Amino acid sequence: MKRLLCMLAACALALSLTACGAPKPVKTDLFAMDTYMTLVAYGDNAEQALTEAGREINRLEALLSRTREGSEIWRINHGDTTDISPEAVALIERALAYSGETGGAFDVTIAPLVDLWAINSDSPCVPSQPEIDALLPLVGSGHAHVDGSAVTLDEGCAIDLGGIAKGYASDRVAAVFAESGVTSGTASLGGNVYVCGSRPDGKPWSVAVQDPRGDGYACLLQLRDTFAVTSGGYQRYFTAPDGTVYQHIIDPKTGRPAESDLLSVTVVCPDGTRADAYSTALYVMGEAGAVDFWAGYSSGSTAFDMVLITADGRLLYTPGLAGNISEQEGSSYVFQPISR
Repeated sequence: MKRLLCMLAACALALSLTACGAPKPVKTDLFAMDTYMTLVAYGDNAEQALTEAGREINRLEALLSRTREGSEIWRINHGDTTDISPEAVALIERALAYSGETGGAFDVTIAPLVDLWAINSDSPCVPSQPEIDALLPLVGSGHAHVDGSAVTLDEGCAIDLGGIAKGYASDRVAAVFAESGVTSGTASLGGNVYVCGSRPDGKPWSVAVQDPRGDGYACLLQLRDTFAVTSGGYQRYFTAPDGTVYQHIIDPKTGRPAESDLLSVTVVCPDGTRADAYSTALYVMGEAGAVDFWAGYSSGSTAFDMVLITADGRLLYTPGLAGNISEQEGSSYVFQPISR
């Protein structure tokens, strides 16, 4: 559900370093999980690592897609609940846990409403309120039941891991890089970015957060060995015949596109799966809810950083990013640190 929201601004710089005798990067592009992806790695095993990472991403798409007939998620949604792989079960359990943590702002059982609006399809529509009301009772983590290798859903319910699958894929790419001995590289899976180690020159990677109000970027983040995932409603939307714009992130509580006072949310943390789920949830929560949620996870092993771009023109960032964030020259956003 996140497409082209973050850019690796340092990639072009890193690639240009090869003319100066710097280590030569290996780069691969692919299309999977409904988004364009770019992987870059350095080192003796870089080419092998990218080959394995590409295979892993394609394997996960075949496993987790709800639209690909025969995938494990497709089987669950169609009542074939037996012998689900431990990997899929574990990811579903994590998704349900994130639903609980976020008070339902992130919820994989939202699939019936996603289908109703069809915003990501070629034929989006604005459903009637009675149509929405009829499906709202089917949404909620309590409708999914995990028992060993079996995952069952209450009648009429369905799950969609689109809000977490690319984050999990980025975690798996990180694992492939580590297993292959890659200590410098990047993976841009749509709006899900992973930076491995530092740039070959020892400097941090520059991850650019796209300006949700136009072309270019709103800020640059200097990062090492972490994940940065951005969610926003502006990159996928449709305009109804009456001129109303409907964006693609649906609020599980209302069954309608989220009416957020945020334009985008970027979550930075050492877990790509968690960053993916949180970025969607915090967008749905809005500024006040996102700040309160972050404050509850601002220390210890659950800590994460974030950048919030608000509809009224502010760019808010957490203290952990101070010194590692810079604004684009001529930016119209007012930069403000978030306090606990």
